[in-house]
Order: sequence, then C-alpha cells, then structure tokens
Amino acid sequence: MTTRGDRHRFLLDDDWERLPDGLRHADVTAVDVDADDRVYLFTRFDHQVLVYERDGTFVRSWGLGLFTMPHGLTVGSDGAIYCVDAGDHTVRKFTPDGELLLTIGTEGVPSDTGYTSTGPVRVHSVERVRHPGGPFNRCTALAVAPDGDLYVTDGYGNCRVHHFSPDGELIHSWGEIGTGPGQFHLPHCLDITPDGRILVGDRENDRIQVFDTTGRFIEAWTDVRRPCALTVAPDGTVFVAELWRPKGAKSFVHGEMAEDHPARLSVLGQDGGVLERWGDSTQDRAAPGNFIAPHGIALDSRGDLYVAEVTYSFAVRPGLVDQSCASHQLQKFKGIV
Repeated sequence: MTTRGDRHRFLLDDDWERLPDGLRHADVTAVDVDADDRVYLFTRFDHQVLVYERDGTFVRSWGLGLFTMPHGLTVGSDGAIYCVDAGDHTVRKFTPDGELLLTIGTEGVPSDTGYTSTGPVRVHSVERVRHPGGPFNRCTALAVAPDGDLYVTDGYGNCRVHHFSPDGELIHSWGEIGTGPGQFHLPHCLDITPDGRILVGDRENDRIQVFDTTGRFIEAWTDVRRPCALTVAPDGTVFVAELWRPKGAKSFVHGEMAEDHPARLSVLGQDGGVLERWGDSTQDRAAPGNFIAPHGIALDSRGDLYVAEVTYSFAVRPGLVDQSCASHQLQKFKGIV
C-alpha cells in the first residue's frame, strides 16, 4: 500500500513490530526515535517502554510497574527519554536503558485547577477545569528545545503550557480556559519548528496554536480536527495525527457532529497549509494505512514515519469498533524518495 500525495510518498511496512513472547500491549500511546533510529514505544495495559531497532527487532523493555497512565514519550537530543504520565502528574527523564535521572512534578499530587473527575459534561471532561494552575494536572506531552529547555502541555486537568530549564526548574507558564488566542481546551501535543516556533495541538478546540518561546500567540491553524500528536520534519513540514470524532459527538468550536469525522493523518506546510492527507475512512478504519485512534507520531532520520494508536482505550472498550480491530495499534510508513 502506497499513500496518496505527490509531495510525500510512503509505503506501509506491514507487521513491522516483532513483539517477543511474553510481552503484550493493548495501546501504544506514544512513539519516538533516537539518533540511531531506534524506536521507543510507550505502551498501556502493560505500562512500560519497549525499544526496537528500526527493522522491528526487539531490543529491551523497562518501566514495568512504574507508570500510572502512560501518555507522551520524547527522546531528547542527548538520548534521554522523557515519559509523561497523565495518571500521576509527572514527567520523568530516563537513560535509554531506563535509569531514572529526573522527576518533574509530585507523584500522585495534581496542581490546583479546580478540576474534578466527576460531574456533568456538555462537550468534554476538560470543561471541568475551573482555572489555570501550575504543573501538573494530568499532563500530556513534552518537547525539547535546541537549547535543552523543556516545554510540557498540561491538558486533561489543566489548560497550560509550562516552560522548564533543562534541570526541571519552572521558567514560566501560559494558557487560559476557552477558545480564544492563547486559550485551550486540552493542549494535547506540541513540537518546535526549525525557526523556533512552538506548535501546540489544542485538541478539543480543533486547531494548532503557534507561539514564540515566551508564549506569545502568533496564529492558529484551524484546518485540522482533534490534533492528538504532531511532529516537525527538519524542513519544517508538520505531520499531524488527528483523532476520530464520531457522529453525534461535540466540539467546543463546531458544535455537534452531523456526520462521522474519522481519524486521519495530515501533512502541513510551514504556514499550516494542507499539503496532503490520508486515512479519513468511515468504512474500513482498521485497514492498513487507515486509522482508528492515532495518538503518537514520530519521523526518523531516513524519513520513515511511525503512527501509534490507542485503539483499545478509545474505540474497543467503549464499543466504537469490535475486538477484531484491537491489534491496530502501530503502523510504520517507509518514506519513498
């Protein structure tokens, strides 16, 4: 299977992951690659990190029993592995072998945002966030700047982006509740462009907001839906994994969906313009090259693309798709020159 589009062409690498006997996962919540193109998966229901060579050969696993709700994983330029745990409100930094180097946040202690996990919901549970707070309340993702500074989206129980020094000291935070510039309903993912702009996937507002490193709002890109993960190529091209919004579900900016809006992958230019898309199927969501619940994305040095999915959590468990789709958790697309 070769994806559509003239600018970027990819060939699907079927059955890439060679999972050894005795290991399993029901979701792959995040994926990233190191300088040697080794692939790191952050997995749920076994709650650990799995490491592979770029050809799918298993290398090692670590972290079993450590994480509460795996969400984001980022490999720093120094090879350190940053794991964002939405369940215990921490970001942890590890060596590639899983030795703990740094913890940001207090395990099990959310910041004060007025958020509660129960109560009526009109659109999404993030509307229970009452006011912005400090780090963290159900944090989501991390990006490492060229100078080593860290930027973290804090989304499920907060509405902010936090900026830290390389050693984890808070420099500043920004974000408010709402749909206006610099406001968020679930800042879910982020990355940094080659020219230093910070792209934040404002998931339940159906947009990517663009900021400078001080948090000053520059613009918003609105031709996306539910951006769950994004990664920026060295040339500034942006790859965005967009989550399914079923018919009848609601958006803070678009209201109730009159029709099904399936998951897809979008490729954007440096100005946010759409270069191409694939997936977007309402008929055969689990087919190779299509998506059910894309939640993580990574691009390696050779131009190969990895897309991770939380199919069980998002779609199998609530009955949106049947159990036969459960293995649709990770796809590799080999870049074609």
